[in-house]
This record gives sequence, C-alpha cells and structure tokens, in this order.
Amino acid sequence: MRHIISILLQNEAGALARVAGMFSARGYNIDSLSVAPTHDPTVSRLSLVTTGSDAVVHQIIQQTRKLVDVVEIVDLASLDHLECELLMVKVEVTNGAAREVVECVRRHHGSMLDETENTRMVQLAGTGAEIDAFVTEIGGIARILELVRSGVAAMGRGQQVLALPS
Repeated sequence: MRHIISILLQNEAGALARVAGMFSARGYNIDSLSVAPTHDPTVSRLSLVTTGSDAVVHQIIQQTRKLVDVVEIVDLASLDHLECELLMVKVEVTNGAAREVVECVRRHHGSMLDETENTRMVQLAGTGAEIDAFVTEIGGIARILELVRSGVAAMGRGQQVLALPS
C-alpha cells in the first residue's frame, strides 16, 4: 500500500538524514521526498511517500517518532487528505506540433513557462496520477527533453492539523 508520511522536524543539520536512514535501514525505498521550512522557521515539514505493508510502515513510524529531531509524525494515507505535486517539463516541438502541445497543456490546466522556436517548458500541478497522465499524453505529442517533479506535498483536510504539541 502507498503511504504518505508527514513529519514536523526540527530545522537541524542531519535531521533529514536520520529520518531517511530509518526507512533505508528497514529496506524501504522512499518514492518521493519533499521538505521545506514551515511558518515557524525552527520547524520544517517533510512529506515522504513510500510503499509497504501497513504493519511495517506503522513500525517504522513508531521508530521515527523516537528520533530526537522529530516533533510530530502522521501517515496521511489513512486520513482524508489532499495532495499535490509540481511538474516542470521541457519538450521539443517539431513538425507543427506546437498547437497540439498548447491544447494538451490547456486540457490539463498547466501553464507555459517558456517558449523558444523548438522548445516549450510547461508547469503543471496536480496529483501524482494527473501528472503521470499529462506526461504520457505530452510524450505522445512531443519529445520530452527534460523533466523534474517536486515530490508530493500533502495535508489532512478540514480541522486536522499536524502541529507542534502544546
């Protein structure tokens, strides 16, 4: 099963390495990892995607919770949540495919960041499935030259808040 682990982490050198080490020590691959400061500059929010059995991921979460830099941790996969990922892709446009590229970008609610004679750079935000669908479609229209994805950012819906303990 796919798990989205959200962690509040002290903004300290080595904190990210210790969390990643906890997963790799147990043989679990990290499919996606995104980390950035929060509104509190002393705390960062880490969003990590991994795949594994509920029982083993639960055990890893319990072990990760014990790390000195971890303030709070939750598996969002079992909660009502929203997730988003950012994609930037550069494609080569040849043989009059420019119109098709623009139409594809519009259908997927993306935006054109840069245009040259033979290339287009596109930005798109959405779920992993939406990003995958766009990449498949645009790849059928134009040759993908370069692609970068941000990794998943996720939050619980409604009143659910991952926050510092009071």
